[in-house]
Amino acid sequence: MSSFLRPAVPGQDPLLAPSTNGKDRRAIKKSLTYRPISSHLAITPPVSVVIPAMNEAENLPYVFKTLPEWIHEVVLVDGNSTDDTVRVARELWPDVKVVRQTGKGKGDALIAGFAACTGEIIVMVDADGSADGAEIVSYVSALVSGADFAKGSRFANGGGTDDMTPVRKLGNSVLCTVVNAKFGARYTDLCYGYNAFWRHCLDKIDLDCTGFEVETLMNIRVVKAGLRVQEIPSHEYERIHGLSNLSAVRDGLRVLRVILKEHGKRHGRRRAGLPAVAPRRVAGPGEVS
Repeated sequence: MSSFLRPAVPGQDPLLAPSTNGKDRRAIKKSLTYRPISSHLAITPPVSVVIPAMNEAENLPYVFKTLPEWIHEVVLVDGNSTDDTVRVARELWPDVKVVRQTGKGKGDALIAGFAACTGEIIVMVDADGSADGAEIVSYVSALVSGADFAKGSRFANGGGTDDMTPVRKLGNSVLCTVVNAKFGARYTDLCYGYNAFWRHCLDKIDLDCTGFEVETLMNIRVVKAGLRVQEIPSHEYERIHGLSNLSAVRDGLRVLRVILKEHGKRHGRRRAGLPAVAPRRVAGPGEVS
C-alpha cells in the first residue's frame, strides 16, 4: 500500500527527488503516479469517491462542483432514479463510473459502490449537496498520515450542521453515547455519511446491512477491528433540492438494533481481550494537536 504525502515543488516531479539515484527514480516513476493536491502537497494513492444517488439530478451540479480534480474516479450508484440523475452525472463528470443498484437502501448502494472502486482510498459522499467536496483533502491527509479510517464529525471542534432538527441531534447524541460506552470509542458524532478509508478496511468490517444504519455499523466495526480512526471536523449543509428519505424514529430504532446486535457479538480485538482503539480528534482552530 503506497501512502506518500510530500511537498510538491513547482516545476519538479516529487518522485524525482535528488535523494534517489537514477535507477530508483525510474522504478518509482514507473510504479507510481503522483497527484498534485496543491502547490505544496502531492499524493500517490488513487482516490475513489462513491456517491449513492436516487433522483438527485438537481443536486448533482452542486456536488460535482466541489469535488477536487485530482481524485482518481467518481462512482455513482444509481438507485433506479426516475429523473435525469445518470445523464446529469455523465455531463458533469464524463468519466463517471455508473453502477446500477439492484437492491434497495443506502447500505446496499454503498456496498455496490465500494465493490466497483479501483482506488486505494475510498471516500463516501452524499448526493444531496450537504457535503463539501473540498473537505476531501482533510480526509485523505489523515489517511496518508497513518489513519485507517477517517470519520467525519459535525460535532468535533471546527465542524457544524445546518441540517439537523433538535430531535435528530438529541437522538444522535444518545446513540453516540451508547456506542462509546459499549465499544470503548470516543466518537463525537455517529450517524454521518461523510467518511473515508483505505480499501483494505472492507475486508475487516464486512458490511452486511442495507439501510441508513450502515454508517453506524461501519463506525462500530472499525473500532471492534482495532483500526486506527481519526475524526475529521466537517460541516453539513442543508439539502439543496428535494426531501430526505430519512425518518428520525424509524431509522433511529434501526441504528439502536444494530448497536445492540453488534454488542452481542464477539469480534476482532474485543474477542482477543484487547482494548478497542478510540478515534483521535483533529485539533480545531487555535488548538495544538
